[in-house]
Amino acid sequence: MALGWLSGTRVRRLVGCAFVCAQAARETKSMEGESFDLAGHKGIIVVPRGNIEHGRGRVASAFIPSGLQGYRTNRMDKLSNMSVYVKVVEMGSFTAVANHLDSTVGNVSRAVSALENVLDARLLQRSTRRLSVTDAGRRFYERCIKILADLESAEAEASNAALKPRGTLRVHCVPGLARQLVTGAVLAYREEFPDVTVDLMLSQRMPNLLEDQLDVSILIARTLPDSAYVSQKIGVSHCVLVASPEYLARHGKPATPEQLCEHQCLLLGTVDYVRDEWQLKSESGDATFVPTGPSFSVNDMDAMAVAVREGAGIGLLAGFTAIDDLRSGKLVRVLPDYHTYERNVYAVYTSRQFVDAKITRFIDTLKARVGVQLASTAQALIH
Repeated sequence: MALGWLSGTRVRRLVGCAFVCAQAARETKSMEGESFDLAGHKGIIVVPRGNIEHGRGRVASAFIPSGLQGYRTNRMDKLSNMSVYVKVVEMGSFTAVANHLDSTVGNVSRAVSALENVLDARLLQRSTRRLSVTDAGRRFYERCIKILADLESAEAEASNAALKPRGTLRVHCVPGLARQLVTGAVLAYREEFPDVTVDLMLSQRMPNLLEDQLDVSILIARTLPDSAYVSQKIGVSHCVLVASPEYLARHGKPATPEQLCEHQCLLLGTVDYVRDEWQLKSESGDATFVPTGPSFSVNDMDAMAVAVREGAGIGLLAGFTAIDDLRSGKLVRVLPDYHTYERNVYAVYTSRQFVDAKITRFIDTLKARVGVQLASTAQALIH
């Protein structure tokens, strides 16, 4: 390591260099970085990869040896590495993060290793099959989340992103709800905010918002599983028993839940409904019915609606799917005093500290349209 004796009032440094005192005199400076007043100090100063000059002549060329390479990590690199590390903890895989960031596994691994070298601490335990976060790594992750969220918020305010919706909004929704209510809400949102492009993806499964690069997921569930996601309740939904007038004319209308066993019962199996069990609720009491020997089962609400309208039997339909056919007479309520337990409709997103305006305005639209429609349907169908 090269050390220079200085005789000057000012030196300049790069971010992260190490100072070990200095001898002060007038008009001493380095060529790079930030100025420091060293008047009155004596000793030696170390500057990484910088030329220290006195007047017009070079005093010393300083550099950092291998043992002090951590000083060379500048703050921008550190923030970038922190962001990569947060993704690794959340996604649990170097490969998944590399794919998400369109980078390489080597780059992701080096980013984490660079942080560990600077911190002199092990953040992750690595094996051929999995990654696990150490205690130090967990504490560092929680601090990183706060730091990065503050940085994102500051950048959003500067760029007005937190005030004006723009860009692409990627939304997941369960199919039946999307077809009946959410698509209309998306179109209304687009009309109000034309600078936002909406990419709507339909799927029964609950997605991984980070891996699937989604902004919002709209789900129906009694409760949500524990996760790091943030959720807002949009409304509630119930299923009711329905059949076509033609089916009931041929087979009669059951008067009690026990009489359902005399009918063709069509089974709906989705993420939020148990396929082989109908849990029914009424003011007079609850009932659980287990259909036997069903002739038809399906995992999609709209396909179930088609089967029921065609007279295949009695089935459960969400109120928002059944309401128009019930009003038009294409379908008839069966056991009208009964309905399923309520399911909540949630909008789920990834961050509480910083939420882009395109997300907050979209959730406002969901509450104003979907939430109101769900409440209206419940009032019409649930006594």
